[in-house]
Amino acid sequence: MKQYINFTRLTITVILIISGQICFCQKTITGKVIDAASRQPLEAVSVADASEKGAKTITDHYGNFTLTGKKNIEKLLLSYIGYKLNSVNVDGLKELKIAMQQDVLNMKDVVVLQSNSATKFSTLSKIDLDLKPVKNTQELLRLVPGLFIAQHAGGGKAEQIFLRGFDCDHGTDVEVSVDGMPVNMVSHAHGQGYADSHFIIPETINNIDFGTGPYYTEHGNLNTAGYVAFGTYTNIPTSRVKVEAGRFNTYRALAILDLIKKNKDKQSAYIASEFNYTNGPTINKQHFKRFNIFGKYNLAIDDHTQLTATLSSFVSNWDASGQVPDRAVNAGLIDRFGSIDPSEGGQTQRHNANILLAHSFANGMLWENHAYYTRYKFNLYSDFTFFLTDSINGDEINQAEQRNIFGYLSKINQQYTLGNFTLKSTYGTGFRYDATEDSRLAHVVKRSFINNYKLSNIKETNGFTYMQQQLSRGKWLIDAGVRLDYFHFDYFDKLSALQNPAQSKSIICPKINIQYTATPALQLYVKSGKGFHSNDTRVVVANDGKEILPTAYGSDLGIILKPTKKLLINIAAWYLHLAQEFKYVGDDGNIEPSGKTKREGIDIITRYQFSKNIFANANINFTRPRVQEEKKGEDFIPLAPTTTSTGGLFYKASKGFNGSITYRYIKSRPANEDNSIVAKGYFLLDASLNYTQPKYEIGIAVENMLNIKWNEAQFATTSRLTGEPTETTELNFTPGTPFFARIKFALFF
Repeated sequence: MKQYINFTRLTITVILIISGQICFCQKTITGKVIDAASRQPLEAVSVADASEKGAKTITDHYGNFTLTGKKNIEKLLLSYIGYKLNSVNVDGLKELKIAMQQDVLNMKDVVVLQSNSATKFSTLSKIDLDLKPVKNTQELLRLVPGLFIAQHAGGGKAEQIFLRGFDCDHGTDVEVSVDGMPVNMVSHAHGQGYADSHFIIPETINNIDFGTGPYYTEHGNLNTAGYVAFGTYTNIPTSRVKVEAGRFNTYRALAILDLIKKNKDKQSAYIASEFNYTNGPTINKQHFKRFNIFGKYNLAIDDHTQLTATLSSFVSNWDASGQVPDRAVNAGLIDRFGSIDPSEGGQTQRHNANILLAHSFANGMLWENHAYYTRYKFNLYSDFTFFLTDSINGDEINQAEQRNIFGYLSKINQQYTLGNFTLKSTYGTGFRYDATEDSRLAHVVKRSFINNYKLSNIKETNGFTYMQQQLSRGKWLIDAGVRLDYFHFDYFDKLSALQNPAQSKSIICPKINIQYTATPALQLYVKSGKGFHSNDTRVVVANDGKEILPTAYGSDLGIILKPTKKLLINIAAWYLHLAQEFKYVGDDGNIEPSGKTKREGIDIITRYQFSKNIFANANINFTRPRVQEEKKGEDFIPLAPTTTSTGGLFYKASKGFNGSITYRYIKSRPANEDNSIVAKGYFLLDASLNYTQPKYEIGIAVENMLNIKWNEAQFATTSRLTGEPTETTELNFTPGTPFFARIKFALFF
């Protein structure tokens, strides 16, 4: 612990030293870069002084940039993946607005820049989105390198997430957001950090920002294994309607309408909606229905003030076959796609309001104010143990809740120069408040209520502030930050006359990242930081506020290189230590302690372009996850992935035929602590073929094209079937989708 205290002091010292180096330089140009057709601001565009050894920078989320040179800048060079190289004469102007024309994808436009975003590879997610359009949020999550998901409730429940050797359950160790609004639900009826992102319409997503490890000052609670931040289009490129149909009585209808087609630099608005239905491959039909609607309005109040507002609504209901035990299938009691309890399923809905006001000052400072509100309802019926506890009625449970979420963030960004030094400062403060009503765990029979196990109201507040300083000179960049989080936990047990007192806790998390960009084709970096995830409020009050914010200390040592113009490689060796925590198991209402853990691994990301239209990518992840305080052979972390890989081959053209063949691989891994029960690995191939024209597109997509028999969600579960005299602990699983084909037709206008 002493080294961690010293690390904290060193990081804060570096921040204070950097913060003091504030002064101004007059040889500065500011500007904004947008898409010429949609007027959408372009993030992460490379902007460089055209002189041989000129300055370089990248645009921010709003397309804004500030570039300072040693001498007067006469010409700029702008490059961005999927856009034509742009050369702009400055002609003495201090403020520019530059429109870039779309072009074919070209890997040579990806450059290794001296920026904290370069090591997060948000540009690569833009490439992957363009190469492989997706139809649902499951496929959106699969675009994140190293992230695996599993669904085990008929498509209606949030996916189980795996990343960097973590079984993150439904989001405990991965922070997920969309347009800055959190997706995760703290102290959720089904588990901590529950992240149901099904309210996102995939065609509205413009970019996926992601990062692995606890190294990012702006990301706090639940950012231990990493974070995923979805960003929607400000302006859509075109209106469209689309219909899809596939096996298992699967249908999808989509409409995205541009509401303001003129003067988009001043204001824009669009609305998107989708409807999904499927019976799924299971014998017990899922009758899955989901309806989403999303609207976004953008207004330039003046040349320096931008208002963005979004509204969205999502409702879903479904039936589910649940997990099935190996022994029931092997004995022929049920089919692989059968069910022990066919009454599982649920309903959920979420309604969001999200507003952002951003103002750019004359000195280049950007001030953002972001507020959001969510109304949420959840009702889930599950049966994991069958007749283990109640041999007469069975063990089916109902988990339900409704909640309101309020949040606000104020953030300031400023860039300064001092000789050869550039300083970028970020300061932020805000809060999130969750008020959950009637959080329930109940015993039911075929969805009919018997009695409550747990019933409570939960209030949880998270206030935070952070500071980040990024100092660069020449080939070096030092990024240091510190974050303070304060939590207040309040739990009211409706089934007890005695109440535990509310609890409060604070945590300070320093971060420091260092980059050395040797050449435009080679960058070395080291990341180090402290992160955490909060525990469920029911755990916090039951444990009297002790050990309630388990910390994570991590380090990455990485290299980014472009050995050729068409090949990009990122290799990172990493380590992550997670302290003691107490876990609330929503399925049985109990608290389970788990000891200290460590994970170490290697991540490899590659992108390659064979020709003008043919691309390939591969992501490979090796991890060794272990519990530290158990003896060897009994120190495995159940379901933690050890080897995963995703990738594919893509043919991309501006019109005509486009297509892809992609793969997903996860190695067999321990399902319990001594590896006596094994979660089976799998290798799947998916494919798609589209014919695209400016006004329409037709296509076909195939999942599991080799019709492999595979298990999606898998658990080591203790259960008892009807008529069995004793319990059995073995592998229980949700069968993966067999060969599945769907066709689509879209019109653009």
